Amino acid sequence: MKTYKLNNHNLSQFSEVVSIPQYDRSKVKAGIVHVGVGGFHRAHEAYYTDQLLHKETEGNWGICGIALLEYDAKIYNTLKDQDGLYTLIVKELDGTLTKRVIGSIVEYLYAPENPIKVVEKMANPDIKIITLTITEGGYNYSEATGEFNFENSAIQFDLENPQAPKTIFGFLTQALKMRKEKGLKGVTIQSCDNIQGNGQMAEKMLLSYVKVAEPTLVSWINENVSFPNAMVDRITPATNATDISSLKETSGIDDAWPVVCEPFKQWVIEDNFAAGRPAWETVGAQFVDDVVPFEKMKLSLLNAGHTVLGILGDLMGYATIDESVHNKEIQNFLHNYMNIEVTPTLAGLEGVNLEEYKESLLQRFGNIYIKDQIDRICSESSAKFPIFILPTVNKQLENKGSVQFAAFVVAAWAIYSLGKNENGKPLLIKDAMQGILNDKAIASKENPTEFLEIAAVFGKLKESKTFVDAYTTSYQNITKNGVEKCVIIMNNSILN
Repeated sequence: MKTYKLNNHNLSQFSEVVSIPQYDRSKVKAGIVHVGVGGFHRAHEAYYTDQLLHKETEGNWGICGIALLEYDAKIYNTLKDQDGLYTLIVKELDGTLTKRVIGSIVEYLYAPENPIKVVEKMANPDIKIITLTITEGGYNYSEATGEFNFENSAIQFDLENPQAPKTIFGFLTQALKMRKEKGLKGVTIQSCDNIQGNGQMAEKMLLSYVKVAEPTLVSWINENVSFPNAMVDRITPATNATDISSLKETSGIDDAWPVVCEPFKQWVIEDNFAAGRPAWETVGAQFVDDVVPFEKMKLSLLNAGHTVLGILGDLMGYATIDESVHNKEIQNFLHNYMNIEVTPTLAGLEGVNLEEYKESLLQRFGNIYIKDQIDRICSESSAKFPIFILPTVNKQLENKGSVQFAAFVVAAWAIYSLGKNENGKPLLIKDAMQGILNDKAIASKENPTEFLEIAAVFGKLKESKTFVDAYTTSYQNITKNGVEKCVIIMNNSILN
């Protein structure tokens, strides 16, 4: 099959083999700035927006993507060469592939190259919404205190160099200051990250920074900027070379960075927008008054479930999430964790069948065509455990409920942080706290509770005798018997 480079010029070449944008992209004006154009954004918000642009012919809700970090140079150059176009490949449960070219990203800027241009774009009166996927760690807060971390060297740089910022907080502060000085209307800052109360978190961390960097701006933000909470969901594994070559061979599309994802998608948003919003509800999003119960359900079941499968599976030598969940004992362990420890902490889920939701998660995790790499799921675990696992632990401790399954996962994480699986093979660990985690993991070989001394992750959890006892027992059992044997014993204890 003849191949063509994916770009505006060649777009019509693909119309007979995949769905392509049916709207005139040249007439689409950016009304949204999005920071962090990774795979998830392109499978989620950009997808929803692309579908909307097929309905709204005026086309004022295009996306201007922002590559914030030097690390983002590759995706920036890729999308720049492809005129913002990319292919979304949905891997259905039966193995079929649904492909479409997405056209909603109509502009793209690289912040390290020209930070002022990014600030000016955020401050442009056409921009009504600034959305974020900056990862859990991007919010720069301490789990121990819940407060903004001013010791971060990048934050210190932004405070000293406000006209050439590096962090999202520096950029947002300068953009909002410019909007105020120009007498412009406010804007909505919408987090799309996996944090409960993500809008509230974005607001708290930004205002913490602004109070130091530009204190006179605080009242204007309070009056003119909204921060709606949102729950986002779509499993989006990293794209691999096979995905790229298969797309080229079957569709003739030479796309340097397509996106693969599962068919399931969900976006629940609080309807609190300062300057108008797209009608995303017409393409499947759900607007509600209070998104927190939905967020808590997703974070403590789906995201925590991923972490459980990732840590246990990686130690046992599995490479992908589907491999891990198809181990019946791990699947039963996860099922028990969700039923015994998570479910009692969930409430306020009107219209949600929780049992069906939990069963659907096991099906989604088990999609053999997704092949979500475990090392991706386990990356930045130090930012994920405090959000996905520990809130359940703390609530269960408060209610005098079971914490043995969560304690087992934490113990497994401590052993995982030594850097080798149970077969003696090195683990690929990507974590901003990797050095500290490894040091504490080594110290835990003599005294298991050393791992719980990482206050930035565990807060005051080490003060709970109930949790410490469960964790220590699990640590010793895993060290002696390995993960699978321990999991079998725990699952059997529930049956008995």
